[in-house]
Amino acid sequence: MTTPLHEKPYAEASARSAAASIVLNGRYLPPPEDKDGRLWVRTSALVQSSPQELYDLWHDIESAPLWQEHIVEVVRTGDKTSRWSMKTSDDADAEIITWDSEILADEPGVRIAWRSIGGDSENAGEVIFDESVGERGTVVTVLQEFRMGKLASLWETFVGRNPKQAVIENLRHFKALAETGEIPRSQRDSHGERGMIGNAKRSMYGETVSTPTGGN
Repeated sequence: MTTPLHEKPYAEASARSAAASIVLNGRYLPPPEDKDGRLWVRTSALVQSSPQELYDLWHDIESAPLWQEHIVEVVRTGDKTSRWSMKTSDDADAEIITWDSEILADEPGVRIAWRSIGGDSENAGEVIFDESVGERGTVVTVLQEFRMGKLASLWETFVGRNPKQAVIENLRHFKALAETGEIPRSQRDSHGERGMIGNAKRSMYGETVSTPTGGN
């Protein structure tokens, strides 16, 4: 049996997929099952900053390339719309994919919900900023849905970063940037290559993906 998370968010039903953020007795219910080409991910982090400050940082979508992997540019195209550009890999000649996104819910200091509305990526998501007990920071919870087949997901795992892992890593980068103003950049192992199996795992877990620039 899946155990719900124990955060106490302000979450309401997600604008596109209502089951993603339903709360019962102050706890998240499990996210929907991955099927029919849909992938779901939920991840949370305790960040040492206020809900409003974190909302402001997330809401500044044009700064997203500072902490989101492979995002190269975000351009506002309207009060609630934007165009996103992302590299498909770290290669110099990597393909650039683009999509348009719109904000569906915007509650300052509380939550932001969005969805793609055209282009090369079909996704939807919500971020919730919930003050922790004792006002000791903020619990930031990200709920996200991707539309893609299992084969595409498997391919992404080996050529770059599985979408689910990317969401987890991006929240980690966001936390580092919010708390310290920069994102630590990992270095390759000092003892050299780890062999065929080790290098395969390095690729599988996305260790070869470049770290966003952060405040550096």
